[in-house]
Amino acid sequence: MDVGADEFERSLPLLQELVQGADFVGLDIEFTGLRTSLPRAQQISLFDLPSEWYLKTRQSVQQFTVCQIGLSVFSSVEGEANKYVAHSCNFFLFPTTFGILDSEFSFQASSIQFLNQYGFDYNKFLKHGIPYMNEEQEKQIKHSILSGNWRVRSSLDKDQMKAVIDEVTRWLHLAEEGDWMTLPGIAGFRAFEVQLVLRQALPDIWTVLRDQAVIVKKVSKQHRWYLQNTSCDRESCWREQILLSARGFSVFFQMLVKARKQPLVGHNMMMDLLHLHEKFFRPLPESYQQFKRNIHGLFPVLVDTKNVTKDIWKELNFPRVSNLSEVYDVLDSDLNPTRNSGPVIVHASKCEKYAETKCPHEAAYDAFLCGSVLLKVAHLLLWRVHGAGSAPEPSFPRYLDVLAPYVNQVNLIRAGVPKINFSGPDYPSIRPPILILSVRRWPGVTEQQVYREFQSLCKFDVRRLTRSQFLLLTNKFKDARSVLKEYRGHPSLQVSLFRYWRHSPDVQCLLRVCSIVTAWALLAFLLGRPGP
Repeated sequence: MDVGADEFERSLPLLQELVQGADFVGLDIEFTGLRTSLPRAQQISLFDLPSEWYLKTRQSVQQFTVCQIGLSVFSSVEGEANKYVAHSCNFFLFPTTFGILDSEFSFQASSIQFLNQYGFDYNKFLKHGIPYMNEEQEKQIKHSILSGNWRVRSSLDKDQMKAVIDEVTRWLHLAEEGDWMTLPGIAGFRAFEVQLVLRQALPDIWTVLRDQAVIVKKVSKQHRWYLQNTSCDRESCWREQILLSARGFSVFFQMLVKARKQPLVGHNMMMDLLHLHEKFFRPLPESYQQFKRNIHGLFPVLVDTKNVTKDIWKELNFPRVSNLSEVYDVLDSDLNPTRNSGPVIVHASKCEKYAETKCPHEAAYDAFLCGSVLLKVAHLLLWRVHGAGSAPEPSFPRYLDVLAPYVNQVNLIRAGVPKINFSGPDYPSIRPPILILSVRRWPGVTEQQVYREFQSLCKFDVRRLTRSQFLLLTNKFKDARSVLKEYRGHPSLQVSLFRYWRHSPDVQCLLRVCSIVTAWALLAFLLGRPGP
């Protein structure tokens, strides 16, 4: 089910009811871009500590925006064992442009081409996107609205407002007191904005919002004064409604936050969490630890299916997979020994689009896959723990029990550690050891040239250590062993294990200083000795 700005407010009560009764919520987000173009030294790499990775990625999150959020709300069916119904919704979003708010964001060409390849509807994003804001922006607009100090910001809105005022003014010249006209196709907080402008510009009219339209009525100045001071539709009564409409999807975000008991499930969800914080909660803090505390406060139970499946995939001899759809296909195939005994998942009415149609990289479809993968892999873990014959009756609380080692462990792509722990200290790195490359007879060699030298054999992240030495790091132990073996005895490229106390320039400098000081001290001692 696709939800745009026109349908969103009408859908809120149903969405709230679904979230409150859910066992868990699957999430996926599509963005206008993923990575900013940074100098090579500032690009993310396997050398980065989690805090370094966070600060680099934070810049990209601040530059790009969310264009679509997919949610799939999973609820167990009462009276039917191990059966779940999924309500899946796509929400097209567009930043709030109201009063003083006028966000800037970038598009990344590769991301746009990627979404376009999978049929993303840019008209719904640009024309019918649901507004949203974070808490800092809400404070700004709330102060402006409640104090009456607000204004139409964009030139497009100004032109539209001028056209509306001109239309109403022409009508007023011919209208008599008590006549009315309709301005169709105006809904949401735009309708309140239009009414505010008209009431401020024209003293002999009154406005009423009705069924996706604004009704304008010609009244006397005395009647206008009476309506302003006695009508329940006066400005002071619906300024809060303006704020509610301008907040848009942020209202639903708060519903998700309040449903703290339900796990939030994603696949490779680190970027999703960064954008949720930045766009709907608060601007991302500079402190990595503060970010972790904030996310854990918002969503105390996180499950990243990428982290779960990556951990058990090799143990079960499943074929290699590269994306969420392939993970789902394996778990839904005969390769999964629990396929026939696993949970039954059905689509809710009005959400049956994905029952027969695959829509990869459509946010709601991917959110549904996240939830389905969670249930299937949890059932597989339960079967592994208890065995086929002695396994207890499956239920979602039992699934959570076997998933406990993975809760709040979110996969991290290209960093010094493979995952982030949102409920405690991060685990130490389990990456292969760092290698050091010493180069001879290759003057002026660059990091890019070193990367290309090893590219045919395996992929390494490269970082310059000295003028003729480079650090090499991969996330595969077999690649590290392969390079050590392949370049053993190479005439100009010597590869060995990096030892900090042996290879670090800082340590080498310290040792040289110490040796010089020791030599001078010894010399001074010898020269200062009295003669025989």
